[in-house]
Amino acid sequence: MSKSSNYVSRQSDEHGVIAWSDEENQIWHELITRQLSCIEGKACDEFMAGLERLQLPTDRIPQLEEVSKVLRETTGWECAEVPALISFDRFFELLANKRFPVATFIRSREEFDYLQEPDIFHEIFGHCAMLTNPAFAEFTHAYGKIGLAASKEDRVYLARLYWFTIEFGLLQTQDGLRIYGGGILSSPGETIYALESEKPERKPFDAIDVLRTPYRIDIMQPIYFTISQINDLFDIAHLDMMSLVQQAKQLGLHAPKFPPKQKQAS
Repeated sequence: MSKSSNYVSRQSDEHGVIAWSDEENQIWHELITRQLSCIEGKACDEFMAGLERLQLPTDRIPQLEEVSKVLRETTGWECAEVPALISFDRFFELLANKRFPVATFIRSREEFDYLQEPDIFHEIFGHCAMLTNPAFAEFTHAYGKIGLAASKEDRVYLARLYWFTIEFGLLQTQDGLRIYGGGILSSPGETIYALESEKPERKPFDAIDVLRTPYRIDIMQPIYFTISQINDLFDIAHLDMMSLVQQAKQLGLHAPKFPPKQKQAS
């Protein structure tokens, strides 16, 4: 949801079908096969159960309706075809109506390992499996409703809640740390870094702490927040989040644990 995009989303036809090229399907194939082996023993059980339900093809990009059909049957969600970039108003409105925005483009080979904008691989592989889980689905729905009613200023705080849960959340399990955040699950580098590196700090989830923690989108995360079970998201969904935002505002932001972004010479 930044100001400009290098990508143009594909439009579906009157039947809701997108005609992907052979090269685009090949990129999907390479991304999903690489990531499926990378997340083994690292993704949470709920994510793996969601993948099992979705039965995503590995030889081609799935059509959104294929994914939506499973989501509707499990949690009442569906995918919404959106352009590469949408406004915050549109983003929150879609989530509030149980429609998960999926930008219908796939990354180029030049940005195969990392791109700043969420593409169809990130959205479907990273997030849609978790949307089959009732706790994750309810949390995402509640987040959309809160964000839709929030002011522009408060949405900046709410963005941190999304970032440290839906995108970069970790789960403490009996078998050790596991991943449920789609930003990690769709990135091979971050999958390994989040669980195995000694560099990042890993802290138990605390809503006010999360709302006060700055982040950068273009680096490996210096800090992750952990929940102890996926059903904790039910409890977080029912917190009085806007009063917590006001408390976070009064307390002020934590000092960032990363250097400022270098301005590019024009």
